[in-house]
Amino acid sequence: MEVTLPEILDARERRVQRQRELLHIYNKPLICFTMNIAGPVKTSPLIEEGFAWGKELLTAQLAGIPILHFEDRNANTGCEAFFVADAGPDTLKALTAEIEDELPIGRLFDLDVLTADGQKLSRQDLGLSQRTCLLCGKPAYLCSRSRAHSVAELQEKTTQILTEALSSKDAGYIAVLAQRALLFEVCITPKPGLVDRQNSGSHKDMDIFTFLSSTATLGAYFEDCARIGMETAVPEEAFRRLRFRGRLAEQEMLRATGGVNTHKGAIFSLGLLCAAAGSLPKKVRSSEAILSRCAALTEGLTSRDFAGLTNENAVSNGQKLYVHHGITGIRGEAEAGFPTVLHVGLPVLKEGLHQGLTLNDAGCASLLAILSAADDTNLIARSSREVGLRIREEIRNLLMHEPFPVRDTLNKLDSAFIAANLSPGGSADLLAASLFLLFMDEA
Repeated sequence: MEVTLPEILDARERRVQRQRELLHIYNKPLICFTMNIAGPVKTSPLIEEGFAWGKELLTAQLAGIPILHFEDRNANTGCEAFFVADAGPDTLKALTAEIEDELPIGRLFDLDVLTADGQKLSRQDLGLSQRTCLLCGKPAYLCSRSRAHSVAELQEKTTQILTEALSSKDAGYIAVLAQRALLFEVCITPKPGLVDRQNSGSHKDMDIFTFLSSTATLGAYFEDCARIGMETAVPEEAFRRLRFRGRLAEQEMLRATGGVNTHKGAIFSLGLLCAAAGSLPKKVRSSEAILSRCAALTEGLTSRDFAGLTNENAVSNGQKLYVHHGITGIRGEAEAGFPTVLHVGLPVLKEGLHQGLTLNDAGCASLLAILSAADDTNLIARSSREVGLRIREEIRNLLMHEPFPVRDTLNKLDSAFIAANLSPGGSADLLAASLFLLFMDEA
């Protein structure tokens, strides 16, 4: 909504009046936070999101300083917030100037510091450099005074700064949730035949530290996946970019683990989830929406990847299982929108937590529920199709009587899987995907 000059002036007068009231009540320095927005449109969802982040940044910058009063408001005339802080005004000015100068989005923040007697501190008072113009880098006051740039130019630059800063923040946040999901998955204990805090399961070439080393390398990859989702509207093009970046991530993983494959499946599934989440506005990032987007990104994947396969040219375990048994594995799961995650893994996690279980114990039950519901190509590759079906049936029968198995039951399963050299790594990847969506729902 556009606002008029009289409305802007009235809002400024009300702001000054509120500053006087707070200074009178507390007799302490005051920070007044507004946004530098050119033109008659002073607020929008994008501006308000940038303002919200600014409040977070300022709160973090003031850590350890008592905040005696805080209030904020988002109005058509712009966003504003007041912080009354029990610290010297010079200290507060230095801290606020650091935000304005060190972050790209800080150029849009106007963080005024008033002394207890109402004097506004200037940058010159502390020997700080003048703020520069958004567009040309000259002193901002000179360009403002001469109207060197059009409102349209300033608005376009403002939108660019906000979009880039908030997208970067969001992509980083999505990546953190993906790494957290992998860390939690490997730490959930005991998991039959899998690496956890108790043992290395059926694996002789890896342990929990191998997984931690691998996970540490994947943050940048997950962030790139989220950015690809944000930047690429055409699903086919987005998936092509994801696959290219995924191949690079696999090499990074193998370097970190000395050649051991810890997370190849998770690189595919969680990378896809990060891209799907990044492609959606925050307010509509439900599990259903994210998984539906995964299906759109991978539409036709199975038929493309397995086209022309025969007994003679099938090489990988996944290719052989498709040729011999029609098992589509993680490709089919993704193309269908991860139904095992949506209808099994995630609901069991949530139900376990609802019943008061720890995330560890809910995670153990979720893994078994996933194993009982879908073909695990890792497990079948280590045994046979018949063994895979038998294991699914046995786990299904167990869960009918004990939906959330106790530790003794889990330990016995772990010993049995290790003795038979079985490892449900595919189910572990879907557990990590379930954890990611759980964390996303909780955000």
